[in-house]
Amino acid sequence: MASKFQSRLVGTIILVAIGVIVLPDVLDGKKMHYQEEITSIPIKPELNSDVEKFEILEPVEDQAALPESPVSITEQTTPSSNSSAKVDKPMETVVKEVPEKNDYQDSAWIIQLMALKNAENAKNVVSDLQKRGYQAHTKQENGFTRVIIGPDVSKSKLERQLLELEKVTGSKGQLLKFKPLNP
Repeated sequence: MASKFQSRLVGTIILVAIGVIVLPDVLDGKKMHYQEEITSIPIKPELNSDVEKFEILEPVEDQAALPESPVSITEQTTPSSNSSAKVDKPMETVVKEVPEKNDYQDSAWIIQLMALKNAENAKNVVSDLQKRGYQAHTKQENGFTRVIIGPDVSKSKLERQLLELEKVTGSKGQLLKFKPLNP
């Protein structure tokens, strides 16, 4: 037969098991169940009578002809204010060609930070720089992967970033002009 100690031990284990299983449900009290309220989006909104109703008109074609050159300057002459009779003179039109300006040549700058043979290392550097808030990307060229920051129109901003990047990466980069047609 079992000793008194074993009987007490088994009884204690049973009481503890019942306490672990039953007491949390008893002590939690009333359970709150959350149910999301689902509403459907109406297909057609309900209109109040206070809302104005607008009539949709058909588009009207304009009879004016467009000039053949993209940019033109017109000058109009009007009859003098001294004459009391109306004069039916045709208006004189002067068309001047405007030369195209290529201002984008020197408008932006980039920082060429480093050139690495291992493209995976370059991608890791770029992802680290992007996490730090820099506009970094890579460029494949002659078997090297170049790490480039920019382009940016502010040369002074990139000069400040050049100093910061030297502290972060330990690499001294170069400030270069950005050529959009041949980057």
